[in-house]
Amino acid sequence: MPRLSIKDLDLKSRRVFIRVDFNVPIKDGAVEDDTRIRAAIPTINYAIEHEARVILASHLGRPKGQRVDKYSLYPVAAHLAKLIDRPMLFATDCVGEAARIKVDALKDGEIVLLENLRFHPEEEKNDKAFARQLASLCELYVNDAFGAAHRAHASTVGMTKFVKQAAAGLLMEKELEYLGRVINHPEHPFVSILGGAKVSDKIPVINALIDRRVDKLLIGGAMAYTFLKAEGFTVGKSLVENQMLETALQIKRRCEAVGVALLLPTDHQIVDSYEPIKGGQVLAKTIPIEFTNAGHVGMDIGIETTALFSNALTDAKTIIWNGPMGVFEEPPFNQGTIGIARAVAEAADRGATVIVGGGDSVAAITQAGVADRITHISTGGGATLEFLAGKELPGVMALSD
Repeated sequence: MPRLSIKDLDLKSRRVFIRVDFNVPIKDGAVEDDTRIRAAIPTINYAIEHEARVILASHLGRPKGQRVDKYSLYPVAAHLAKLIDRPMLFATDCVGEAARIKVDALKDGEIVLLENLRFHPEEEKNDKAFARQLASLCELYVNDAFGAAHRAHASTVGMTKFVKQAAAGLLMEKELEYLGRVINHPEHPFVSILGGAKVSDKIPVINALIDRRVDKLLIGGAMAYTFLKAEGFTVGKSLVENQMLETALQIKRRCEAVGVALLLPTDHQIVDSYEPIKGGQVLAKTIPIEFTNAGHVGMDIGIETTALFSNALTDAKTIIWNGPMGVFEEPPFNQGTIGIARAVAEAADRGATVIVGGGDSVAAITQAGVADRITHISTGGGATLEFLAGKELPGVMALSD
């Protein structure tokens, strides 16, 4: 659905509130992964170049409506200042006098980052009075936080009612363009790779992909064990959603009925218990799925499955990947995910449109050193999944048409 763009706005000397997604990992007061920050820079630079007075706002973590020091956006302000090589103001609150003083001090082309929106419980409640306070800081509103667009919060929906114009930022436009293409006009062969822990989280997306005639559906991660158990395999102590076994069979039957190739792991890395990982001594081995016994715990796809999935991408024209293939955060169980990262990058090199979304998937392409070869890296987690499932995103619907 067409929405107003930042490119449609007259920004000069105007106070422009840009809702960004700076919900990034911070350790020891420093940003660990700045993927989401970098993704917002084109919009920020566009506003600066057009002499706007830029007000940036974001949430960080889950402080539950309380001021929590470890969730302060101050380290993000320092990091962003280095990335764009210009000074930045920082407001110690997102509303009230602390915010107002910093905003009033802005000159054309200058930036202020407001403190964490979620330090106020009213943000997630989409409180009308709080939304009006946020809107009072600006003349124009831009939403560039696709990762938060599926939430009807004060900064994503509520405040749009109190501004003259609410537009999409450049990142938001890019997300809608690429994901919209997958939903409406994917070039075939169209392949989707899904991973992660739970089948239940991905059911709407799987059904939507089948409806849109995805050609191949590759399922890895812990969610694959629900499908494998439904087919009669012994999966030991691997994570399974037993209440989803019948649903998994229904999906398999749907795929067969419409000619969608459903690929599941044929081998996996296993351990005898989760405990060795916690103790730092991982005794892992790779075995075929059919050799799994009652005591084994599946932790990652194996070499054979990585090759199987990689070969399934050979002729693909459109690929969308969401979710890791194993316990990615615990090496060596990141090997399958890294292998898929390299495979999708090679597909992109061959001309395929490759879209990668989800925290671990994005981390994997970065870790594998192939991020610059991917067509589009989606900054949304839940928002990406909901959009692909065909749901309307409140943060998008709230923008001016």
